[in-house]
Amino acid sequence: MSEKKHHVFQRVGDTPIIPISAKLLVIFIMLLLLSNLLTNFITLSLSQRKVIQLTNEILVGQLKTLYTTADNQYQISLYSQDEETSLSALRETAESDFSQNHSLALGVRTDGSILFAEARNMLGAWYRFSDEESLATLNKNLSKGQTEGTVSFKGSTGDDYFGVYKYHPQWECFIIRAELRSDTQDSMLRVMLIIVPIIIVFIIIFLVTGIVMFSRLFANVRHITSSLYRMQENQKLGLIDISDAPNDDITYLAASFNSLSSNIDNLLTTFQKFVSQDVVERAYSEQAINLEGKPRDLTILFSDIKSFTYRTEVLGNDIIDLLNVHYDKVIRIIQSESTVTSRNKKALATTQDNSRGIIGSIIGDAILGIYGLKDSRARKSVDAIQSAWEIIESTKDLREKMSARRQQIESERKLSASELRVFDAVMLEVGVGIDGGEVFYGTIGSNDHMTNTVIGDRVNSASRLEGLTREYKVPIIVSGYVKDEVLSQKSLEERYKFFEIDTVQVKGKTEGMKVYFPYDSQFCDSALVDEFEIYEKALKLYYDGKWKESRALFRTCTMPVATVFLDRMGLKKAPEDWSGIWTMKTK
Repeated sequence: MSEKKHHVFQRVGDTPIIPISAKLLVIFIMLLLLSNLLTNFITLSLSQRKVIQLTNEILVGQLKTLYTTADNQYQISLYSQDEETSLSALRETAESDFSQNHSLALGVRTDGSILFAEARNMLGAWYRFSDEESLATLNKNLSKGQTEGTVSFKGSTGDDYFGVYKYHPQWECFIIRAELRSDTQDSMLRVMLIIVPIIIVFIIIFLVTGIVMFSRLFANVRHITSSLYRMQENQKLGLIDISDAPNDDITYLAASFNSLSSNIDNLLTTFQKFVSQDVVERAYSEQAINLEGKPRDLTILFSDIKSFTYRTEVLGNDIIDLLNVHYDKVIRIIQSESTVTSRNKKALATTQDNSRGIIGSIIGDAILGIYGLKDSRARKSVDAIQSAWEIIESTKDLREKMSARRQQIESERKLSASELRVFDAVMLEVGVGIDGGEVFYGTIGSNDHMTNTVIGDRVNSASRLEGLTREYKVPIIVSGYVKDEVLSQKSLEERYKFFEIDTVQVKGKTEGMKVYFPYDSQFCDSALVDEFEIYEKALKLYYDGKWKESRALFRTCTMPVATVFLDRMGLKKAPEDWSGIWTMKTK
């Protein structure tokens, strides 16, 4: 894309490049003009409101005088039997206080008829109070016991008045003292006509001054933009020569741009911390990430911290530090190389084989691991199970360290109640659910914001299986897909065994599914096999509806999961329509 000279602006291709100084100058002038006009308009509006307020205050005083005169004249009229003379005296009193060109005093009966009317330069004849809406308001207020206040109304010629009133019970009328609203607006308009020319003069002065100042201030901008044009044309980052540039923020911007090239590698490294490795590799190789995805055969691991709400309540903001310690280990486990693992004195020894999974997402206390992205191989479910057991071992190791620390402190002093709650809160326990199958893996969102994700029924199922670990009191639960995939590798049959836990219909599903405990000889005690053999016999009797025999056998099993079935069956018999499927009511 070439840079072209133009008699007004530079051009890149057919696009004119408008100097920033010109834009700023235009904006400066518009804001200056707008601020002056708005400031003066607001000032005048407030002044007008103040004038009306002060006028009302004056009118209140004049109304009091008029009201007092009305009291006196009423008594006089009763004595003299000459009402017209008393009303004439009222009009004279009102006229003596008039200060505006169209000041007005009225005596309005409740039916709208006029008792008396006096005005300076009266606009039209006042035979009747023509503003029915205002009259209705006055009568309504009177019925509520409100005999005085402010009033706005239209005259017989449609002119707007504002003022104050007070009801006189002897004369049986509203005595109103009002002013024409346009009288105050005219004075404000005269002030505006004086101010506007002054504003225009000042704007011209500021315009000339601004042109001179901006032309000097942005003299260095064209040099910087020219350098950027050349980089754009060459499609190559370079350095902007700022050796003679002034020490200002524009120069600082150029200096920041100069450091961009050396920071690219650091930015890619940081980028990789927030997205999966395959996204980084695609962004680097394809120089773009599009909204796309496709079905993949993957294994999904879902891990969640148990009793997280309680731990958060106890630890407060310190829960973040605990989560970071936990996730540091979990993320390393999921993203580490695939290994053959053994347990020796509670330490993990590993030998490198091939890569495991990636982090799909972290949501609060839950983490999602994805296995099989590089190739949908049978090894992916093995990697997921191995990761699950290492996560369980990692949290167990943390609990043992915290227990040792607690014993050390208790050997020196007694722990307070709050300290005991803290130690209890940091004893993390997690559950892990694993399922696999066809899911959608790709990038979704919009061109403005997108995220790499995995979507599908198997993802939801992994989350449900993790939830079942709380119900069945086992650390890991997997699906039949995972079991079949692992056992398809004959070399792993001695290491892995899968013991059926139950057949459940999880919330949101219409069919039951068998769930399994993945026994790993590298992590589990061999005595557990004997316990599960008893458990599976009891489970078969449970499926067959022989609950009495099943209860007897479950009682001989020492595993916590056996108590789940004992509580479930109680002393009841199996239902007549018993299918062996247990329906879960919660997620």
